[in-house]
Parts: sequence; structure tokens; C-alpha cells
Amino acid sequence: QVQLVESGGGLVQPGGSLRLSCAASGNIFKISAMGWYRQAPGKQRESVAVIGSGGSTKYVDAVMGRFFISRDNAKNTVYLQMNSLKPEDTAVYYCNLGQFGFNYWGQGTQVTVSS
Repeated sequence: QVQLVESGGGLVQPGGSLRLSCAASGNIFKISAMGWYRQAPGKQRESVAVIGSGGSTKYVDAVMGRFFISRDNAKNTVYLQMNSLKPEDTAVYYCNLGQFGFNYWGQGTQVTVSS
């Protein structure tokens, strides 16, 4: 089994920044990709940012230039630096890990952007 533990969510004012972290543990052998998804109330879960094993990244258009994903392979940890946050970024953010065709999810961390 693989466990993912997220941290770093919270309440922030518009224009502020947050950094999310997700640490993976358990049966980690060869991670293909790690990423962040989010789900706002009444909406479907969407991919926010993904980073491949080689470091390639992909972002949803809505966060391009504001969010930055990175990973520390030695620590099996992925980060999401979120800058210039907007109220529409409010959601539960989930960490995802792909390995051998399986997807693993964290429990989610709430991010609320409000004045």
C-alpha cells in the first residue's frame, strides 16, 4: 500500500500564497507521476498540476504562471507553490501518485481564498 499525507492548506486572502506538501510512504518502488487535483463545492475534481518522473510538468490553464509544482524524489514528496491566489482557487486539494498503473490519493487539504 501507498500512503499520501498532505499539509499546508488553510485560509488566505486574495493575492496571497500557500505551499502544499504531499509526502508518500509505504510500498514506493517506481513513481510514474505525482500531481495535485482539486474539487470545489458542486464541481468535479480537476487536475491542477502534474509532474512526471523526469520532471516534466503540466498545468491547467487557470493556474498557469501562478502555481508551480516540484518534487523531491529522495523524499518521495511533491509540492505545490500557489501564488496570487484567487477566490476561485478555493477547493479541497488532493495529492495523487501513479505507480504501476495504480492511482493513489491523499485525504485532501482545504484551501480557502477569502477576504
